[in-house]
Amino acid sequence: MAESLERRLVVAISSRALFDLEESHQIFTTQGLEAYSRYQIEHEDDVLAPGVAFLLVKKLLRLNQAVKAPRVEVILLSHNSADTGLRVFNSIQHYALDISRAAFTNGAAPWRYVQPFSADLFLSAEPRDVVAALDAGHAAAAIVPSGIGTSTSEQLRIAFDGDAVLFSDEAERVYQEQGLEAFAASEKAQAREPLSGGPFKHFLAALQRIQADYPLEKSPIRTALVTARSAPAHERVIRTLRAWNIRIDEALFLGGLSKGAFLKTFDADIFFDDQRGHVEAAAGYVATGHVPHGVTNLQGK
Repeated sequence: MAESLERRLVVAISSRALFDLEESHQIFTTQGLEAYSRYQIEHEDDVLAPGVAFLLVKKLLRLNQAVKAPRVEVILLSHNSADTGLRVFNSIQHYALDISRAAFTNGAAPWRYVQPFSADLFLSAEPRDVVAALDAGHAAAAIVPSGIGTSTSEQLRIAFDGDAVLFSDEAERVYQEQGLEAFAASEKAQAREPLSGGPFKHFLAALQRIQADYPLEKSPIRTALVTARSAPAHERVIRTLRAWNIRIDEALFLGGLSKGAFLKTFDADIFFDDQRGHVEAAAGYVATGHVPHGVTNLQGK
């Protein structure tokens, strides 16, 4: 009987999100594919340094410890060929990461394999792949350059923006088109009408399924909503999560304050936001993924 990943939390990740491949990527962009391939083969025994999402992956895989059946599967999706990707797998083995499944596409778009692998989340350093995955209905984020995650907590801690990430961009459209006052009035009027789900709703639900197996005080996962919303726009968000039967451990309604220091205090392993300005500010504090989805990201499309 064929194996199934159906009951696992599946995260697909690119090699450049997992490891620091900036030096070799620079060779690719300046000297071309042939020089890049030659460099990777010549250095295939040199262990790659951890990348921005490395600690996140370690914590995800740690959720499989002391359980009868694996809860999490991490899959590598790479633009490399199998030949040039050997260095990546050598590094995976060096760090004892339990990653055994991969797709090496030799330059073709690797995001196409998100669906057949049943991935709940796709993380990549290539924005075009992320946009394509989001357009196809998958949760995806572009890992932005920042310091490697330095969370000191044993828990896996993941923080999300609300509109256009956990929720649809319907409320954000009102804000963009009519302004803050109209947004606040609209959200107050629709406080009891749940928002539609955004691209990360199902990923949050997958985290919740693991959390549900533990008492609150012993959960290996902690989540946070970190949003620019404030009262009275908070109520619709709370009622939406209640309607979805999904728990958020911490909810920060910042009313436009910069999110970085709050994310550092939460000790996030990663933060997902749709707005580039918020992402760049947060990246100075924690590992961050840009979710190029919704009305704020339509310009230039």
